[in-house]
Formats: sequence, structure tokens, C-alpha cells
Amino acid sequence: MPNNRTDYGNEPYIANITGETNSNPFYRRVLWTGTHLQVALMSIPVGGEIGLEIHPDNDQYIRIESGCGQVFMGSSAENLNIQKRINGSFAVMVPAGTWHNIKNIGSTPLKLYTVYAPPHHEKGTVHETAKVASEQEN
Repeated sequence: MPNNRTDYGNEPYIANITGETNSNPFYRRVLWTGTHLQVALMSIPVGGEIGLEIHPDNDQYIRIESGCGQVFMGSSAENLNIQKRINGSFAVMVPAGTWHNIKNIGSTPLKLYTVYAPPHHEKGTVHETAKVASEQEN
């Protein structure tokens, strides 16, 4: 179960990342924000997705802990030529400037964590749903 504190950033922190990720009920919860990187937990509902996006200034590492998804990446929103079915234990590395999306194609929530370098979200960000995330980030 996630604890009440949302971001341990810039303090040394040790976590059972699988446990933290699998128990996270929120679409996005920033766990740790440092000077040069950030760790965020995500829970994508059945049929949901992260949404097509690009981070011009952030490299991103995504680790699937449980569930089943489909990843899409490419050089443009119209050319997502890298596609792969992913599940627990898969990792996805997204270089800055790469269009990408992950869709939950399974029957349970897709649980993942992502590492942004440098940090991408405001420290302590919690988005209960993708809709809330979209409203707050636009």
C-alpha cells in the first residue's frame, strides 16, 4: 500500500519498487524527484493508455511490473514503426525526442514505473486518473 508521503526526492530512499508499483492505485504518482532524475509509478486501467507523447528534453526508462500492454514508438506521431507486446519484466527505453505510447491490452491494470532524466513532472505530482493528468498538464 502506498504510504502517505508522495515524494521522497533529494533524500536517500530505498524502496521495494515492485511492491510500490503494484500497490499504486493512481494513474500517476511521483515517488522520488532528484536533481537529475525522477521516478513515477503508474497504473493504466484496462483499455487505457498513457497517450501519445514526446519529451524533447527527457530520456525515459519504463519498467512493466505486471499486466499486459502494447508499446508504440517512432520518429513522428504518424510513424510509430516500433511496436511490441509487453508484460511484467519488460523494460522500454525511450530516447528524448521519440514519440511513444503504451496501451493496456490486458484484463488487469497495467502497473509500471518510469524514470525520467531529467525530472519531467512537478515534485510530488499525484494524478488519480488520466483525465485529471490531462487537465492539470494542459
